[in-house]
Order: sequence, then C-alpha cells, then structure tokens
Amino acid sequence: MGFGMMNFSALQAPLLLWQQMAHLAWESQMVIAMRTAGMMGLVRQDLTEPQRMVVEKADAASEALHAALRAAGRGERADRVMAAALRPYRRRTRANVRRLSGKS
Repeated sequence: MGFGMMNFSALQAPLLLWQQMAHLAWESQMVIAMRTAGMMGLVRQDLTEPQRMVVEKADAASEALHAALRAAGRGERADRVMAAALRPYRRRTRANVRRLSGKS
C-alpha cells in the first residue's frame, strides 16, 4: 500500500461486526418482549418455552465458544473470530423471532 492510500477493507471489518451486533441486540430485544408477553398471558405461548429459553442459551454459548476457538485456531483476525462467535447467537435469535412472531 502506497503513501496516502487507505485500506478500506480494514475500515469495513469493524463496521460489519458492529452491524452483526446491532442485529443481534435488536432481535434479542424482540425475543425478550415476545417471551415476556407470553409469560404474562398476553399472547399464546408453548408451555415448554421457559425451559427452551434456558437450554438454548447453554447450547448457543457452547457452540459460540467452539466456533471462536476454531476461527482463532485457523489464525483468523480478531473481528472474524468475534463474528464466528456471534453466528450461533444470531441464528438462534433470528429463528426465535420468526417462531414467536408466527412468521415460520
């Protein structure tokens, strides 16, 4: 890279990671709101939803740790390791939003 030239891909990586985290935060809040409404009896909810809520967190955490370790073991950059760790959470929150909102 010559003098005065900028590496735009290096600037893009943190923005993409931020975008993934923002999506995760938004979807997580949607799931929390829908599950809370279900627990309050405001919307119909499966009786196993509270148990599912706890079990999926442990599964997601385990999967995220393994994904991060695999990425780090391949020598990936830190932003890619973090993105790999976010994927299991994003997949679950996205699926939960669809399932809980009836958009399956």
